[in-house]
Amino acid sequence: MQIAHRIRRSASAGLAPLQMTPAQSRALRVVARAEAPIRMGEIAARLDVVPRSATGLVEALESAGLVERTVDPANRRSVLVSLSEQGTSILREMTQARAATAEVVFGVLDPGERTQLAALLHRVVAVSDEEPAGSER
Repeated sequence: MQIAHRIRRSASAGLAPLQMTPAQSRALRVVARAEAPIRMGEIAARLDVVPRSATGLVEALESAGLVERTVDPANRRSVLVSLSEQGTSILREMTQARAATAEVVFGVLDPGERTQLAALLHRVVAVSDEEPAGSER
């Protein structure tokens, strides 16, 4: 698991100049991938966190000017979150930082090895998504 630790450390270092944590980065990407403003509950579900945790992340992103929150006109008890212009700009910088991190971590592999590793990891993820937590094979 040293590689997982190295990847996390490199990712955190890449995000530091943007004054963003890895969790905030994931939340910002969830908002960016939504085709329309997204509800807080959906952000929590996609991040696999409790709603209060998602609220804290979105509050930090809003304070930084990266997202905007509005009341859902269809359900005034719900809040919709969308990417701001500054959020779009930071997202581009995050993408560059992630690419640099990937190069640091996986730069020792040639293109064929990277393709093979990606295919293997996709298989592992697909199987883990199918199995309930705690099940044994």
